[in-house]
Amino acid sequence: MLKKILITTFCILTSALVLADQLTLKDDAPKTYVVKKGDTLWDISAMYLEEPWLWPKLWRWNPEINNPHLIYPGDELRLAFDEHGQPILVKDNSESSGKPEYKWSPQIRKQIKDANPITILPLEELAPLLNYSNVLTKDILDDAAVVLGADEKYKSHVEGAILYAKGDLQAGKSYAIYKKGGPIIDPETGEQLGHYAILAGTARGLRDGSLADRIPASLMLENSRREIRAGDVILEVNEDQLLPAFYAMRNAQSNDIQAQFISNHNNVREFGKFEIVLLNKGANANIQEGEVYAIDRQSPEVIDTEDGPIYEEDASRWYRLTKGDDSKDRYQMPIENIGHLVVFKVQEKTSFAVVLATTKPVRLTDMVTAP
Repeated sequence: MLKKILITTFCILTSALVLADQLTLKDDAPKTYVVKKGDTLWDISAMYLEEPWLWPKLWRWNPEINNPHLIYPGDELRLAFDEHGQPILVKDNSESSGKPEYKWSPQIRKQIKDANPITILPLEELAPLLNYSNVLTKDILDDAAVVLGADEKYKSHVEGAILYAKGDLQAGKSYAIYKKGGPIIDPETGEQLGHYAILAGTARGLRDGSLADRIPASLMLENSRREIRAGDVILEVNEDQLLPAFYAMRNAQSNDIQAQFISNHNNVREFGKFEIVLLNKGANANIQEGEVYAIDRQSPEVIDTEDGPIYEEDASRWYRLTKGDDSKDRYQMPIENIGHLVVFKVQEKTSFAVVLATTKPVRLTDMVTAP
């Protein structure tokens, strides 16, 4: 059930993009394209647009495509332009065959093919990544209930177990159980932002508990993604634990935001498309759900020596001691864009995002800025 919710959530996320942005065609955008099995709307839009998250505007008026989900392998798409000069993709037909560009007005779709349409994004890859990860701050942990044990003397518990918890939990309410991970440190300030936590399971209250009277609450473990153990954190299921059912993807509203990566879901130094990442900025920096950010990388500094240009890291210790950062021999190289990500969950000082596209592996040292 949880997996179905996750797939539906991200499908809605990607289909609710804001259309106000102007489209920018790539220089090498093809005039025509034949849809292949395995294509997605995102893949096709990425061939045409500098900003593929604006794909709904590219498909907005089409007599053969009443719904962007209904594109099929074998369909031939042709690049056209509307009355405002904005690009659109339309299905080719006998009347338009051979025309590289033409005007188009909305019409009614005449027929739907009896086949499987292509998807927006490969949801089977995304679903396991939308894992309801959370950041547990000190304030949350101070007020949270914890698992004490169960009705059987087991060290770990699975679905159907009756759990006992320390805290003022109530019968009939739904609760999320998290595994508390290690501390999260802001790479920019060194501040401890909280503890990384993964959803381990969900439970429903059976009997009220009282922390003041040392009466444990009883819960029925309804779903478990991981083994539940004593000490796991229990939070009431509310808007802080649930992913929104609606996102409006758009460019970041503030141009001065610069965030850094704290970690990624797989705990690797380099990662690629569809990786879930944690950023060191959140509501405190006015980051909002659905905002698209650029992933930028600083090119390595170059020093122009008597023996020729070398990278700063290859310079001798003597050179580093005698030449300051403001030396005329140093060349500050440009910052290059290597990808984009979209924020899907915002907390006070952190936010979770999914990498949408990259031209090379992303590193934790890369920067996240407004596109």
